[in-house]
Order: sequence, then structure tokens, then C-alpha cells
Amino acid sequence: MKLIKRLANLGYGSRKEMQKLIRMGAITDAAGERLDEDGAPPHGDIRYKGRPLDPDFGMVLMLNKPTGYVCSLKDRGNLVYELLPSRFAERKPVLSTIGRLDSDTSGLLLFTDDGDYLHKIISPKNHVAKIYEVTCARPLEPHYGEVFAAGTLVLESEKDALKPAFLEVTGEKTARLTLYEGRYHQVRRMFAAVGNHVETLHRAQMGNLTLGNLPSGKWRLLTADEAQSLLNG
Repeated sequence: MKLIKRLANLGYGSRKEMQKLIRMGAITDAAGERLDEDGAPPHGDIRYKGRPLDPDFGMVLMLNKPTGYVCSLKDRGNLVYELLPSRFAERKPVLSTIGRLDSDTSGLLLFTDDGDYLHKIISPKNHVAKIYEVTCARPLEPHYGEVFAAGTLVLESEKDALKPAFLEVTGEKTARLTLYEGRYHQVRRMFAAVGNHVETLHRAQMGNLTLGNLPSGKWRLLTADEAQSLLNG
């Protein structure tokens, strides 16, 4: 890929802006030598103002999403993309969230520019576990776990039953819930179906991937092994 197009696709600026930077000598190779605007050097050998480029196509990153942010590029209010470098919102192909967390839900949120990877992760066929930490308004009843695990619960306004989900009670009003699908507001609607109300909701884990010590509002790139592990079950 030509240098100007590569830089523009990564969101660093328009082609015209990239052409100007190249001519100013701001785009170099690893040795600090100026690059030609008509060249097509290897991705890993390009430096933008002295720094290596962001990953090429296939990037996957993890954000510890705070509450109060919306998973959208266009909605009003605080957007999750505001927590990332501004150029990430300009990447082509687009950098999309892998599934969504609503504004009142915090925790592990993934992004990728690889549409095939995104669809594999969110497909129920791939059985990627999503683990949520839940705080309810009222004490948890013993039968909740049986209802969620039965695979027969049908949410309001839907026709198909949910896949079995697994509840681990951690306190009088707290639990960890493991899902293998991701329907609209699923966790909140599940607890509403058994007569309770979710007060706080946090996604703690996907597959074997956890937030670790990543602070709220911060992000990091996944390694290739981490990204692949979500497809390996």
C-alpha cells in the first residue's frame, strides 16, 4: 500500500495532510531517513514523527469502559471513542465495538477493525463466555439460578428462549452471571423477568480475558495470542 494511503487509512489525517508531512520530513523509516510519498515501505519500518505506526488492519483493543459513555460514533453525549486517541475514530476500515455495553454498564469492551473477527466473537455459535458482576435492588432468590440455567426463559417481546446462563451468587444482592449470547439489555431484562432490578452492572471477563489492572477509562492493545484465545474457547 502506498505510504500516503496507509497513513490516511490509519486516521493520522487526510491524504493531503499526509503528503505535506511527508514533504516536511515528519515521516521517516526506523533509521530516521525521510520516506518517499510514492513509496510503499513495510508497515513496521514507518515512523510518524519518530514513533512506530499504530497496528495495521486487524487491530484489537480493550477498554475498561466507565459508566456514562455510549458505544457509538454518532450519538449525543459522551462516546466511548472519546476515551481513545482521536485518530482511531478515523481508521478505515472503521474501528467498531465488539458488541455493546449500555451507558449504565461498565467494564470490558473490545474494539476491532476486522469485521470477520468481530462477527466470530459475537456469534453464539462460538460460545465466547461473557461474565458480568451484578448488584440487584433486592435480595437474590434461590430459584434464579435454576430459571437462568434452564434454557427456557423467554424475555418480554421475544419469541426464542435464551440459551442457558449460569448464576454464581456472591452476596445477598450480588452475583456473577455468565452468558453465551448478547441480546439487547439481556442481563437487566433477565433479572426483571424474575422480579428483580439491576442497580449496577459490570462486565468483568470475556472468555479467559480479564481487565487485569487496567484502570477505568483506560485502554490497551491485545496481543495476537490474546485476540486468538477468544476464538479458541
